[in-house]
Amino acid sequence: MPERVDIFTDGACRGNPGPGGWAALLRYGDAETTIHGAVMQTTNNRMELQAALSALQKLKRPCSVRITTDSEYLMKGILEWMPNWKLKGWKTSSRKPVKNQDLWQQLDRQVEMHDVTWNWVKGHAGHVENERVDRLANEAIDKLLQ
Repeated sequence: MPERVDIFTDGACRGNPGPGGWAALLRYGDAETTIHGAVMQTTNNRMELQAALSALQKLKRPCSVRITTDSEYLMKGILEWMPNWKLKGWKTSSRKPVKNQDLWQQLDRQVEMHDVTWNWVKGHAGHVENERVDRLANEAIDKLLQ
């Protein structure tokens, strides 16, 4: 049975587009690690994707993963929209290129390596881990702007 890893992710942006940050908390048993980063000019959606992608890239072998996010864009993209995008050559239903295609494709490759389940939580609603990664994403922006 693959190891179980819980991942909590969030992205933040000051202006949209504008300076953005992302963060993830990875928990395996009693062990935890956090990762984060920031970009000077980006969008909130890109930061949400980057958080999940970066967390999965940290895993060294196939795992059973539960990702918790407050991003409906990430959840709907991975669970509802992506299958059709792939069938249509990464085009939307209106035949336009998928936005953030580079990150979606990388995320798709990472998800294929693991047994991933997705969990959505309401943002800024007191979920301890979600509040923690939100804080880290915003601190990453603060550091970038210093």
